[in-house]
Amino acid sequence: MTIDYKTRKGIARAVNDVSFSMDKGETMGLVGESGSGKSTLGLALVRLIPSPGTVTNGSIKLDNRDVLSLRNKEMRLIRGGKVAFVFQNPMTSLNPVKKIGTHFTEFLRTHDPKISKEEAFERTKQILNELGIKEERINDYPHQFSGGMRQRIMIGLAIALNPRIIIADEPTTALDVIVQDKILDILRDLSRTHDMALILITHDLSIVLERCDKIFVMYGGHQVEYGKSRELYNNPKHPYTQGLLSSIPNIEATNQKLLAIPGSPPDLLNMPQGCPFWPRCPHVMKVCRAKEPKTISLNEGHLAKCFLYGGEKT
Repeated sequence: MTIDYKTRKGIARAVNDVSFSMDKGETMGLVGESGSGKSTLGLALVRLIPSPGTVTNGSIKLDNRDVLSLRNKEMRLIRGGKVAFVFQNPMTSLNPVKKIGTHFTEFLRTHDPKISKEEAFERTKQILNELGIKEERINDYPHQFSGGMRQRIMIGLAIALNPRIIIADEPTTALDVIVQDKILDILRDLSRTHDMALILITHDLSIVLERCDKIFVMYGGHQVEYGKSRELYNNPKHPYTQGLLSSIPNIEATNQKLLAIPGSPPDLLNMPQGCPFWPRCPHVMKVCRAKEPKTISLNEGHLAKCFLYGGEKT
């Protein structure tokens, strides 16, 4: 799939020919620095890319149907019904003048008008209990909850209709470390309990290493590495993935030297010729500056987009 933003200064290719698949109950971490295209890719899966962004190539298949070909009415039923999205900031997603119970009952009855108010209310209590929130708080307003509890409520809205896939975009932003851990554990446990696929979008590779089955690493809109979490941790291939891992502190190591990736992410309106990572790469070769590398299959399910593992080397 390819996603472009048409601007006055030119076309910014936010997502460049990426591809992946997921099974029921599977979790995938979508990792990359700010501007790598990960949030755009997540929004594309539910057709919520902000204007002037458009999918210019590819398809999004759900139950063998291309989401991009669906009418708006059909798409509204899929959002929340089959694919749910958990946004970064719950305070901007929750209506401050509506009680939490009202958020849930309106959402449930919009997708299924056959559900009575009483049934929706009971379903809301069940979800709140599952998230560790006392059901008596069903009549409280968003401002009466802490940031972590508001994020739990957003997760509760996401799972209310038992969707097939949950997409969580930086769900722990602005939360302290302990609360972050609880939110991520809730997402993982719900995914397993309800057999939902989970896509966890984050800039922090350490967050997804222990919680995700697969990891998808993005850089400058490109899919630079993809594979099982254990494989990427033990045997990272792309220099960018290696750089991300080297920047994670190890509490068990002594005299560890943390390494930073030099430079900055590329400007999507002025991408370097060849491999997008070469200006920051410690292994850059002449061919990297001239040509874009192809995606190489290293072993079963492990992919890397780098000249180090195939093609010309000079």
